[in-house]
Amino acid sequence: MTMENAQLVAALRELRAGAGLSLAALAERTPYSKSSWERYLNGKSMPPRQAVRELCRLADAPEGRLLALWEIADSQWSGRAAAPAPPLPRDELPQPHPQEPLTPAGTWRRRLRGSRLLVVLASAYTVIVGGVAILLLLLLPDSEAQQAERLPASVPFSLAPQCHGAACEGRDPMSLICGIGPETLASYRTATGAHIELRHSKKCGASWARTWGTEIGDRVDVTAGGPTHGVRIRNKDDAETFVYTEMTEVQPGSTIRACFRPAAAHGERECVEARLGGDAATRTSSPE
Repeated sequence: MTMENAQLVAALRELRAGAGLSLAALAERTPYSKSSWERYLNGKSMPPRQAVRELCRLADAPEGRLLALWEIADSQWSGRAAAPAPPLPRDELPQPHPQEPLTPAGTWRRRLRGSRLLVVLASAYTVIVGGVAILLLLLLPDSEAQQAERLPASVPFSLAPQCHGAACEGRDPMSLICGIGPETLASYRTATGAHIELRHSKKCGASWARTWGTEIGDRVDVTAGGPTHGVRIRNKDDAETFVYTEMTEVQPGSTIRACFRPAAAHGERECVEARLGGDAATRTSSPE
């Protein structure tokens, strides 16, 4: 199992949790059984592409990012990403020339020609496979593509968080598996219609902000009294999917604050706060 599969599972589980969908509800509202969804959401089997689309539909979430993750994960799961080169047709195999005597030197030259042909074909196949991988990366938002480029081709599969506390500071919650089953501390809708959620992972000891329904140029920052981490909506892909800030370390009793800055020059900054372990969030608005 690879990190690509782990990222897909983490994204699917967060989407299901955010939509409040139980396994029974998924089975009732999709063509897939409860046991199938249990396998898909625990990384035991690869979900069909249509199952990913169904979950996005039920969660009322854009499907572009998840389908791009699915393409990469499916290629790893099925072995398409590392498929061997197809065998050469018989008429393309190097044939001995009748006029050449079967001497050791002649045999060596024929083997050399055959080896060169195999090298050329193998190189061409590598270029094709590499081109497909690059195309899939281009389908992802920039931040996701950069993550995929940094990941190793294959790592041991695990749904356990990959960091805790200070080790999570300034890092991506999804790639480090902190985004599985997080707690939503506060939700807020801005004057422009964008949504902001303060998310917290007890296992990771860290919090972050998630936003969607944004416009190009919008920005969200999050802090818990320490470093501030922000994310800007840079393009159409960002605006049509969930976007996450990096994580910040939190302790019991910490106050986490996320602020939304709209792209419009006349827009006001809007903030939402939540105290870890507290009951309610405090929302404030201040001019830019």
